Amino acid sequence: MVEQTLNEELTVARKISAKPMLWVAMISMVMFFAGLTSAYVISMKRDDWVTFDLPNAFYISTFLIIGSSITLMLSQRFIKQDKRQLSILLLVTTLLLGIGFIWQQYVGFNQLKDLGLYFTGKGSTVSTSFIVGITLMHVLHLLAGVIVLLVVIYNHFKYKYKPNDLLGFELGAIFWHFVDVLWIYLFFFFYFIR
Repeated sequence: MVEQTLNEELTVARKISAKPMLWVAMISMVMFFAGLTSAYVISMKRDDWVTFDLPNAFYISTFLIIGSSITLMLSQRFIKQDKRQLSILLLVTTLLLGIGFIWQQYVGFNQLKDLGLYFTGKGSTVSTSFIVGITLMHVLHLLAGVIVLLVVIYNHFKYKYKPNDLLGFELGAIFWHFVDVLWIYLFFFFYFIR
């Protein structure tokens, strides 16, 4: 009896602390990227700074990531309405759009190389190194988001989410939307600040 009460209290405590802990982690990520973009702005004053247009693949990836947020929002709406099949279909679509985003980032890196702009080495420039480095850091965060989506999909198949109990789903969605908004910020930052 005491053990059951203790387990229930622990479960409640985890639910109460989960979202604040996620917000703390996301704030630290914001600070990390703010530091990187600040360093980018300061480095623009260098004599060897090179400006160039963003690769076309970055535009495509932006549309893919926006689409992934939309499908995830719809999936969450449908699970709240207890429309499980539609919800899972949209979750898998979100995952595929996220993988498409990562692929387009890779294509974008190759488009930069085709222009003779490299991340490191002989053909590298400070501006290219910053853009590829910052974008690569974002892709790593998005890979974490893909893992989160896989866990959410797995839990969805195991019927762990109910219309009135969506904590894991909500945490995954918050993180995914955060990573999406972060990319949109980075895209417009690179687009307007050259």
